[in-house]
Amino acid sequence: MTTAKRDAEQPAPRQPVVDVIREAITRGEFAPNQRLVEAELSEQCDASRAAVRNALVQLATEGLVERVQNRGARVRAVSLEEAIEITEVRMVVEGLCAARAAERVVDEDKAELREIGEQMRTAVSGGDVWGYSELNKRLHSLVLRVSGQQTAHEVLSRLRGQNVRHQFRLAMHPGRPTVSLPQHLAIIEAICAADPTAAEQAMREHLRSVLDALPEVGGTRFNAV
Repeated sequence: MTTAKRDAEQPAPRQPVVDVIREAITRGEFAPNQRLVEAELSEQCDASRAAVRNALVQLATEGLVERVQNRGARVRAVSLEEAIEITEVRMVVEGLCAARAAERVVDEDKAELREIGEQMRTAVSGGDVWGYSELNKRLHSLVLRVSGQQTAHEVLSRLRGQNVRHQFRLAMHPGRPTVSLPQHLAIIEAICAADPTAAEQAMREHLRSVLDALPEVGGTRFNAV
C-alpha cells in the first residue's frame, strides 16, 4: 500500500473539544448568558463529560465562559462599555505590534501582506462580507506574527476572545468593510515601507475608527461571532 493511499484512508484528526466549543461560541451558536450543559455538550462534541468540563475551565480562563456556583457554566456576556475598554487596550498593544512588524518585516512577509490586501479589495468589491471578515483576522494575526511580540500575542488572544461578538456586529454593520478597507491597506503599506511610526499610527487610527463605531452597533441584534 502506498503512503498516499494509507494517508487517504486515515481518518481526519478530531478537533480538540475546547476548540469545538470555542468556535461554537464565537460563531454565535450559543447566545450570551446561555447555559452550557456538560451532558448536552458531551453528546454534541462526541466527547466525555470530563473532556467537556476541562474545556469549559480553559474557556473560563480565556474570558469566553463564566462558571456560576451551583449553576454550572454559561457564555459570558461582554457589555458595550467593556468592549470599548478592550478596544482601547488593543489600540495601544496592536499599535506597538505594527511598529515592531515594520522594523522586522522581510520580503516574504511583504508579499503575504500585499496578497491579503488584494484579497480584501476583491472581497469588498464583490460584497463578500464573510470573506472580508476572515481576511481581517488573517491580517491582524500576520502583523502580530511578524512583530515577534509573544507577550502581546497572549494578551491579544484573550482580549479578542472576550470581544469577538462585538467585533462581529461591527464587521456585519452595513458599509463597515468600505470604511475599514483603506485603513487596513494603510497599515499594510506602512509596514511594507518599513516605517514603524506610520505603521503604529495607521493601526491606531484603524482601531480608533473601531472605537468610534462600536456604540453605533452596540444595540444591533447580531448574535453571531
